[in-house]
Amino acid sequence: MTRKKYSCKLVLLGDTSVGKSSIVTRFAKKEFYEFQEPTIGAAFLTAKVKLEEGEITFELWDTAGQERYRTLAPMYYRGARAAIIAYDITQEDSFKGARAWVNDVRHMRGDRCLLVLVGNKCDLQANRKVDKEDVDQFAEKHQLAHIETSAKTGKNIDHLFEMIAREAPRGEEERSRDTALDLQSRAPTSVSNNKGCC
Repeated sequence: MTRKKYSCKLVLLGDTSVGKSSIVTRFAKKEFYEFQEPTIGAAFLTAKVKLEEGEITFELWDTAGQERYRTLAPMYYRGARAAIIAYDITQEDSFKGARAWVNDVRHMRGDRCLLVLVGNKCDLQANRKVDKEDVDQFAEKHQLAHIETSAKTGKNIDHLFEMIAREAPRGEEERSRDTALDLQSRAPTSVSNNKGCC
């Protein structure tokens, strides 16, 4: 049986220094750099996920989080089939920024783009400033998937992209996204409980 091959444009959005580039690097290269230079404009990588039904090639657009580049973001998420909207669990303002990104993408892409809210740096639980329960309530209200990751340790990174590979619209499909990606029912216990992932 021939395995089908799909492509999926995926954009990473979020404020500066939340770890978008680190998430991509951990997934695509299995590496983590303690000191990462800020992205200028956007960076592009590709990476594959193999599933039983076929192989998905992600076209990963890692956008800059600095305010001066914000007006460029629509150019990158136009046509995207999935978007990771990242925030830093140790920076309360970054979650406020994530909520604004959710509104921006929904306004332009409607339900044609799978949105996943990602709380990064969950290895820094002692410094947590964003209440996970508050984020869960926001995600439920806006029909978003929510997962916490650590690009540094690799916690939940592969799981995140595997779930997106399963749920994002493929090829020319533009499925209605009436319900959020059901990470909670499929995720490891560490994702679904309210104690954080690390």
